[in-house]
Amino acid sequence: MASVFLDKWIWITIFSVVLIIVLPLAIVWGILNLPAELRIIATICIIILWGVVAGYKDWIVSKEQQKEQEKAKC
Repeated sequence: MASVFLDKWIWITIFSVVLIIVLPLAIVWGILNLPAELRIIATICIIILWGVVAGYKDWIVSKEQQKEQEKAKC
C-alpha cells in the first residue's frame, strides 16, 4: 500500500485534479475582486477567448474528418 503513494503518476493525477478544481475558482475570485470596469473587460476577454478556442477545436475536428474521408476514398 505504501508503494502506491511513491508512484509519481498518482501524485501527478492528484495535483492535476486539485488544479482543475482550484484554478477556475481562483480565476473567478480574482475577477470578482477587480473594479467594475476591469471586471467587464475580463469577462468580455474570457468570452472572446472561449469562442476562439471553440472555433479552433471545430476546425481541428473538421480537418481530421476530412483526412478520414480522404483515406476512405483510397
